[in-house]
Amino acid sequence: MIRLVLAAALFVLPAQVHAERVPTSAAEIQLSFVPLVKEAAPAVVNIYAKVLRQPRSTPLQSDPFFERFFRRPGTERPQVQNSLGSGVILSPDGIVVSNYHVVGMATEINVVLADRREFTARVLLGDAENDLAILQLDGASDLPYLALRASDTVEVGELALAIGNPFGVGQTVSSGIVSGLARSGAAEGTGRGYFIQTDAPINPGNSGGALIDVAGRLIGVNTSILTRSGGSNGIGFAIPADLVGAFVAQARAGKTDFESPWAGMAGQSVDIDIAEAFGLDRPGGVIVSGLHPESPFARAEVEIGDVITAVNGQPVNTPSEMVYRMSVTGLGETARVTVVRGGDRRDIDVLLMDAPDSPPRDTLTLSRAEVFEGMQLMRVNPAVMAEFNLPLETEGVLVAQAGPTALRVGLRSGDVIEAVNDQAVTHPRDVVQAFATQARGYTLTVQRGAQRVLLRFGR
Repeated sequence: MIRLVLAAALFVLPAQVHAERVPTSAAEIQLSFVPLVKEAAPAVVNIYAKVLRQPRSTPLQSDPFFERFFRRPGTERPQVQNSLGSGVILSPDGIVVSNYHVVGMATEINVVLADRREFTARVLLGDAENDLAILQLDGASDLPYLALRASDTVEVGELALAIGNPFGVGQTVSSGIVSGLARSGAAEGTGRGYFIQTDAPINPGNSGGALIDVAGRLIGVNTSILTRSGGSNGIGFAIPADLVGAFVAQARAGKTDFESPWAGMAGQSVDIDIAEAFGLDRPGGVIVSGLHPESPFARAEVEIGDVITAVNGQPVNTPSEMVYRMSVTGLGETARVTVVRGGDRRDIDVLLMDAPDSPPRDTLTLSRAEVFEGMQLMRVNPAVMAEFNLPLETEGVLVAQAGPTALRVGLRSGDVIEAVNDQAVTHPRDVVQAFATQARGYTLTVQRGAQRVLLRFGR
């Protein structure tokens, strides 16, 4: 009789465990993710995007002399390429997040839900540097969606599920853990991001999909993997939900480009040597190596040589972590920054702001009658520095667009002209006036990235 009772109990237990609810204990989670997947998967969508790729060209094609060499019938047609990825619904009215590299340059976007409903979509806001895009599904309402989880509550070792559409085979779920936090320089965009690392397999097509916790909340948007073979090696990266929330807020406010606060500061991570030199008990933080006079940190009396160890109580150890903490705090908000100076630690308030577009950039495009027809020049100011990723100490006139004639003498878009014939220039008019002189030749002093270049040419 005792054996029969035990057998009956063992027979009933699986039915109780597989009840239609989210697992609430470690034991239940080990038995099955089915309830969790049923709850979360309908909010993860497949994205099919068409991108119009222009044929490769050279600036010399617009030059009157060289253009005839590029006239080859049948080779100039743009090509339509298909892009496949995933996305996550964040609100009942059809706000969806995905990766910029999936939809950012798309001319046509179709989104297919798990229940096979299909919507057209448009990009509300996108940013290549952060590799995020916010979409609006046309005519959508009452959709399933995922809630965002505060990123500072995510911990290494948590169970995580990655949901997406790898290789276009259909929606797929993979499991793993959060294996690292505060990873930087390892995914799409410019490499200045801040990522959650997971060993849940992420494959091509998973980009833009969801990384969720055991409560079905979104903790990150899958963006890329670190691999040498092209396959998933258990090192995947997701963009934290806090940054996704900042993107959604700006998209709903009508922004089309993501606006991140301007630091106006250069810094580097504190290693063991720097820590010893500054009398710190351990490596950590970001040492300030440069400050623009208009920087919000300079206005808050941060000085070169200070070590910033935390923003809003959260530790920062790399410049990319600084950018992330400022971005999720938001423009117009005040960040509490912890600074170490001479062994003393103190908290200061920094008002986060956009890079000032002053003095005016005074954009000037040279006309046909001038030496470098079609060249576009700008005065360098903080906004131009931020937009073109120029060093804080940059002075001169930016070549925003070189134009065909300037290219032939060696100028490139992004160069900064510091002097013409040894005369310093600070305004586009200075460059035009220097070229208008009757000199037999010209010498340009140009800052190109970290290099200074001399260009010489005759009239």
